[in-house]
Amino acid sequence: MNVLLLHARVRVEEKLLHAELTRRGHGTTMLAVDDLVLSLPPRDGDLDVRPFDVVFDRCLSHSKAQAALALLEGRGARCVNRAEVARVCGDKIATNVALVNADVPVPAATCAFSREAGVTAIERLGYPAVLKPPVGSWGRLLAKLNDRDATEAVLEHKETLGGPHHGIVYAQQYVEKDGRDIRAFVVDDDVICAIERRSPHWITNTARGARASGLTVGPALERISRAAARAVGGGIVAVDVFEAADGALLVGEVNATMEFRNSIETTGVDIPARIVDALERAAGADEVGAPARAREVGHA
Repeated sequence: MNVLLLHARVRVEEKLLHAELTRRGHGTTMLAVDDLVLSLPPRDGDLDVRPFDVVFDRCLSHSKAQAALALLEGRGARCVNRAEVARVCGDKIATNVALVNADVPVPAATCAFSREAGVTAIERLGYPAVLKPPVGSWGRLLAKLNDRDATEAVLEHKETLGGPHHGIVYAQQYVEKDGRDIRAFVVDDDVICAIERRSPHWITNTARGARASGLTVGPALERISRAAARAVGGGIVAVDVFEAADGALLVGEVNATMEFRNSIETTGVDIPARIVDALERAAGADEVGAPARAREVGHA
């Protein structure tokens, strides 16, 4: 199997994946997305996708990943995750729509497109509410809004700052989750492991200092994690789950390029190996049962 590993920078996760691919004897080409050039229509000198059985997306930038995957799939490349999965997971609003349409339990949310309408929408949602950028990760640019004064102030800041991330007001109901949340790792419809993240801060993200510990995957967590992964299109994803005070499980977000370096020893699961298993499956068979080679369309 020949794999093109598309990345923004080579983190611990990419090194672990490369090591596992190499250990199994697979060919791996590491390519920074910033070095990728794809012409429309294709030209000599463009990347030739034909030698690769799988393109594995590990990009940090949602917009770059989305554009690159769409172009590569248009040339016949088999991408993991697919461009559509990256699109949905990279946009919190699109994720929420997909989850709601699949009847996956989520926190109540609201969306508006101006400061005035945003204040009205959040008042209707109720306090406290969590304001989120539609596109973003690592717990950045989140704001917990406890009252109308805070809402008006933060939305005025967003309007003044301008830019695409600030023109849309997207907020979720704040979930009382006792300083913890859950991240479940789903690979090809199999919930392979889960961690619990705890923090004294209301943002329970390891990038913001939360501590992770292994968590046994019970039937309820398995069901909701699998349902969430299916709702966004499947593949290799991490599902963030809140457990409310009444015990109800709610899906907050789904991540298509999750980090896992701190979850291997924590869970006892060889996550890179399970991911490479999925890449081997993707390379082995396509929708009609033939070997998953890139179609000879649009190549250089």
